[in-house]
Amino acid sequence: MLTALSNSKHIAGAKQIRKAVRAGTVERVYLAKDADDRVTAPLEELCRQTGTLMTWVPTMRELGVACGIEVATACAGMLRE
Repeated sequence: MLTALSNSKHIAGAKQIRKAVRAGTVERVYLAKDADDRVTAPLEELCRQTGTLMTWVPTMRELGVACGIEVATACAGMLRE
């Protein structure tokens, strides 16, 4: 599931993902189940409103590793090619 994210251009961070979803440059958004709902809930709603694909990931740490960063992240986005 996260292999596609790891092998593509991607972004991390709620603010960057919000901008990219609104611009239509994100193919899929990944959200961590153990992240704070104050971060994930608005992104989940935005994805539903825009029809952006969304995938839930078990942990923030797992998502950070998939992005190739040394910190956990609540959300990530796979950019369109």
